[in-house]
Amino acid sequence: MRKTIALAVAAVALAGCGALPGRQAGGGGEEKQPQPVRESTTEPVATAKAEEAPPQETRAIASREADVYGAGQRGKARVDITALKRQGRTLSLNWTITALDGKVNVHNGLSTGTLDYTVSAVSLIDPVNAKRYRVARNGTDQNAKCVCSGTQGQFLNKGDASTLYAVFAAPPADVTKINIEMPMIGVLTDVPIS
Repeated sequence: MRKTIALAVAAVALAGCGALPGRQAGGGGEEKQPQPVRESTTEPVATAKAEEAPPQETRAIASREADVYGAGQRGKARVDITALKRQGRTLSLNWTITALDGKVNVHNGLSTGTLDYTVSAVSLIDPVNAKRYRVARNGTDQNAKCVCSGTQGQFLNKGDASTLYAVFAAPPADVTKINIEMPMIGVLTDVPIS
């Protein structure tokens, strides 16, 4: 009896973080996409020095620059993807965002809402299977938090950088490249999964 209860609790916990099929729609799951995503270049660029923890890799595997606007602030930012690593049934994404000009709102600029100070709106798009993967959540109820970086108070001035992460359910093993969609920044295409 105790083993049955323990297995049931483990299954609920894994389903809540997006590690099992039948995930909730709020995060960590996948959704069918109605149409293909626009492409962008993903040329390697050296990463900028981060103010927070250093990235796991020293070289960017994909980069994108964009003019950004949020919370009444304008600027230009560069995102350098430093790791996209499959670990069992999860996929970890690490990146650095650097302010190239003006002021960049990381505070809530990568989130799903005004009072959400995380990178919860970042998603992965599998162009082969036409699925979107949202950031994993640590539960199934409305208070479940994303398994990702917090960003409260991060307003980057020119030259400032922030190193961030997010965890997702992994796409099928035969998917070796994926698109990464970030609010304000756009889509980075064909990013290799290691």
